[in-house]
Amino acid sequence: MIKRIILSLSCFFISFCALAQMKWNSLYQTYIDQYKDLAVEQMMRYNIPASITLAQGLFESGAGRSQLAIRSNNHFGIKCHDWRGKKTFHDDDEEQECFRVYANVNESYEDHSLFLVNNSRYNSLFSLKINDYKGWAKGLKSAGYATNPAYANKLIEVIELYRLYEYDRMYAFGHTYSKGRTVSSGMGMSGNTHTIRMNNRNYYVQARPGDTFSSLAKEFDVSARKLAKYNERSKKDVLQDGEIVYLMKKRTKADKAFKKKPHTVRPGESMYSIAQQYGIKLKSLYKKNDLNPETYRLRVGDKLKVY
Repeated sequence: MIKRIILSLSCFFISFCALAQMKWNSLYQTYIDQYKDLAVEQMMRYNIPASITLAQGLFESGAGRSQLAIRSNNHFGIKCHDWRGKKTFHDDDEEQECFRVYANVNESYEDHSLFLVNNSRYNSLFSLKINDYKGWAKGLKSAGYATNPAYANKLIEVIELYRLYEYDRMYAFGHTYSKGRTVSSGMGMSGNTHTIRMNNRNYYVQARPGDTFSSLAKEFDVSARKLAKYNERSKKDVLQDGEIVYLMKKRTKADKAFKKKPHTVRPGESMYSIAQQYGIKLKSLYKKNDLNPETYRLRVGDKLKVY
């Protein structure tokens, strides 16, 4: 018993120190990039802030590197309780506690949402606004989701450090443009034919055969001229299958995760396709690299700054 108490206090001390010294971590950003769409999908279906889901996933799974996450796909530390599925045993507050095992990470995210929705002690959280991540963080701690007294502060700090609250804004966007449509099993907020995704603090869809700027403009209640302008195109341009189409103005630089990661040009790419990939303006891509649009010729292997 004494050994377990000492171990728990040591873990808390380490976690608290890590919280106080928290800095931007590429492993955290990689996790966010990998699961942000899944978190947004859960938000649209169950009204749980994507920022909270991502922050909990990061902490509970150690950015996907904990043994529980690796071996059991359990990213939220959810214990067995009345679980009827596959189980595993892992030392936590007590030795060899029972935890749920999932076939894949998607199941873990889905079960996390259902765990909150179907557990009465979390009912009050769903009366909060979707952008009240602080209220959610404090409410989770008060309801007993975690025993760590610093849990709420840890969630809030990671949300603010990685600007996870920006994914919560997609909720309002989705409900503004959904026009009563439901969310499908795909990532993001889905309409009749397109799924809205997020990249570099912007929303986009991927064109399908037959799509035009006019047809997409009608679907998302925005003018075709504006939509084409956001994507630095003419509204009469033909869209290719799978092509990225942004629904808002693009930014002048890529996400912070690419600050020290230049893009290496691959076969078949163009300056425009690279700009679309990172959600930045084409003229900004040229400017960042001191290149003249009239004379520069893209070559495979070239390194381009995108941040």
